[in-house]
Amino acid sequence: MKIGFIGLGKMGFNMVHRLLDHQHEVVVWDRSAEAIEEIEKLGAVGATDLQDLVEKLPARKIVWLMVPAGKPVDENLDALLAILNKGDIIIDGGNSFWRETQQRAEKAALKGVDFVDCGTSGGVWGLKNGYCLMYGGAQEATAYMEPIFKSLAPENGYVYCGPSGTGHMVKMVHNGIEYGMMQAYAEGFEILQKSPYDLDLTKIADAWQYGSVVRSWLLELSVNALKEDPKLESIKDYVSDSGEGRWTIQTAIDFDVPAHVITASLYTRFQSRQDESFAMKMVAALRNQFGGHAVKTKD
Repeated sequence: MKIGFIGLGKMGFNMVHRLLDHQHEVVVWDRSAEAIEEIEKLGAVGATDLQDLVEKLPARKIVWLMVPAGKPVDENLDALLAILNKGDIIIDGGNSFWRETQQRAEKAALKGVDFVDCGTSGGVWGLKNGYCLMYGGAQEATAYMEPIFKSLAPENGYVYCGPSGTGHMVKMVHNGIEYGMMQAYAEGFEILQKSPYDLDLTKIADAWQYGSVVRSWLLELSVNALKEDPKLESIKDYVSDSGEGRWTIQTAIDFDVPAHVITASLYTRFQSRQDESFAMKMVAALRNQFGGHAVKTKD
């Protein structure tokens, strides 16, 4: 198939690369001329702007967006709706909030354009291993897109979730689960690291990959990280978040679902960003006030 692709970041570039490897024709645009030039070397066709990209696509145009959530999605959507025709397809493959996706699909429908939301998981390993795809939208449009999904995903790695918004909701929950899994691994390894024994965490994590109930790809990546830096001395204990955990918690509240682990995992990330916690100083002060417990003072 021939497809337009907007956004050549760390995910988008490799996705285009994988599509080219599977003999698809890809027309690309990105704000970075260097990224366009680099992917052209692999066989992609570069475009000078969105108008040029759309003009280089055949009838029933397909345009995949791989841009950050929020304003970049809306800006590209509005620009594309002005130049696409009835029956064309726009795919948002990034991590957008599913309620906003529903609104975008309604806007596109007014123009007769199908808006497909596709949660994409696989990170920087997707080029080699494939991307797990969770997508929602009109069934006819998603069925038309199946050759693209099949090429991007490993075998059995793509799933139609339902109407507009479901793909992004499923991916959002997927990422919320990921928060909890990573936090559990992190806490477990810290307990082992602080034990009185001289434990080889790399060997332990590696052994857990074989027959253990906690084996997973995240555990495999833990082994990789520990092999590179056994004590993680080169890494600062600062963890950012890109929004999906917050959306998962908000959705859990909306659905009256207790999400203790995911919520705690997100709050732990917030704590990691504090150079100094006023809240913890307050707790120390209160313990000193009511019980005379000692506090540690600054030199």
